[in-house]
Amino acid sequence: MTYPRDLWEDTALENTAYPFQLFQNRCLAARAGHCILYLHWHEHFELLVMKRGSAVFHIDSRPYAAAEGDVLIIPGGSLHVGYSLAEGDVHYDCIVVNASLFNDWLHDPIHIQYVAPYLEGRLRFPVKISCYEEGHPGHLAHLEEIIRELSSKPPAYQLTVKSRLHLFLTLLARENNPSMLEAEAHNAYFPNRERFKQLIRHIESNFSDKMTIEQAARQVSLNPYYFCKLFKRLTGRTFVEYVNICRVKEARRLLTETNESVTEIASRVGLDNPNYFTKLYKKYMGTTPTRERKS
Repeated sequence: MTYPRDLWEDTALENTAYPFQLFQNRCLAARAGHCILYLHWHEHFELLVMKRGSAVFHIDSRPYAAAEGDVLIIPGGSLHVGYSLAEGDVHYDCIVVNASLFNDWLHDPIHIQYVAPYLEGRLRFPVKISCYEEGHPGHLAHLEEIIRELSSKPPAYQLTVKSRLHLFLTLLARENNPSMLEAEAHNAYFPNRERFKQLIRHIESNFSDKMTIEQAARQVSLNPYYFCKLFKRLTGRTFVEYVNICRVKEARRLLTETNESVTEIASRVGLDNPNYFTKLYKKYMGTTPTRERKS
């Protein structure tokens, strides 16, 4: 899994006629608290299916714990990040879909009434559903069939995937009360999301900057106390932890892709004290920079 250099993810989809893609994420021997999905957003909506292990995903500042059989529906434009909850393997599959997949249904009045409001973001499905619960019969079977089709790609798999996706969304729309979901969508919106996106994009692109909490809070027009609370809700990390993790991840890339010395790399990522850099690297990566380079 690679670390995105920019907060916005330019997700590669199959083609313009069938804009969907499957990403199968396998995190082996993850430590508790280990980041298994780096903070990012994209304009597509996403269906995340937990296959093994347990994790917590922060979606627009709200945490959702997920275990085998759980499905998370991530709306387009939402910031999301994930961390392992326990030591061990974590497997999850992501079906990423652009709403334009269903443009040929735009003249169907039933589609416009039931499915289109969710695709357009006017309504939101519940973020988390458990497909093993009685209220969602057969939902996991539809998603598993989509995953199988996208994995093996038999002839005309695009049609099967499109049909199954539309059926899955239609069943969800049938089960949910639009008036309740409209209120939930309004309450779930993170009002500072766009300003936080700009701030975090800056953090992930300017590793050597020495930005204080007060300076970061001013960038999003908040007082430092409220800023720290919102930042932790959004990312699952404190501001200082997130900055340090970004620096350590960039350092890991430099250690594996360049011949620069450990001291030079520490300076490039804004950690001028080599001893402190080594301490942070071992804390977040479980090894020292020198051992990382040798391995």
